[in-house]
Amino acid sequence: MLAASSRGETGLRKQNFVDSNDDTEDVSLFDADDEVSRRSKKSKIRHPVASFFHLFFRVSAIVVYLLCELLTSSFIACMVTIILLLSCDFWAVKNVTGRLMVGLRWWNQVDDDGRSHWVFEARKVSAQGNKASSEAESRIFWLGLITCPMIWVIFAFSALFSFKVKWLAVVVMGVVLQGANLYGYIRCKVGSRKNLTSMATSYLGKQFLRQTVAKDDQTAS
Repeated sequence: MLAASSRGETGLRKQNFVDSNDDTEDVSLFDADDEVSRRSKKSKIRHPVASFFHLFFRVSAIVVYLLCELLTSSFIACMVTIILLLSCDFWAVKNVTGRLMVGLRWWNQVDDDGRSHWVFEARKVSAQGNKASSEAESRIFWLGLITCPMIWVIFAFSALFSFKVKWLAVVVMGVVLQGANLYGYIRCKVGSRKNLTSMATSYLGKQFLRQTVAKDDQTAS
């Protein structure tokens, strides 16, 4: 009996070793353990440096804009600092943080005929269903991407109505640079304008069909 059990344990250990070489995952015996492991994977930030710089440049530009009159009386210094932060943010979000945090990328290229083409890419999910980005990183990315351009739009209206004409160029630069990244990544996420139109058309068609069927049922009853 002892020899048989030892042989059984040896066979089990060998089987586990072979499975590990085949890149298979251990399945938890309890659903609670499996759920906890899933949550930990989703909430884990896999690219902390990219997540930090995704928010650092754009938040710093907003802070400098709000506090520049308190920090210095030089408008040129404030303007140059804000534009440099906005430019660094545009480059980092477009080329680094979007690719690492959510698996999206967009750029513009010119062909041999001189025509400009916008290219939008999205990372495909692997055969195992694994993603390189987590839900925590995705929330950080989209929160910063959407919130900051809205703040710059508010700054634009504030500068316009308070007659701060000299700040309009800085504010417009913030709206344009951060709005371009927002537009590009939304196009990457949901598809081209033609896809958006077809989605809206199909949705409206389905809603109209449901209302028509509901009215027919009410008339029949």
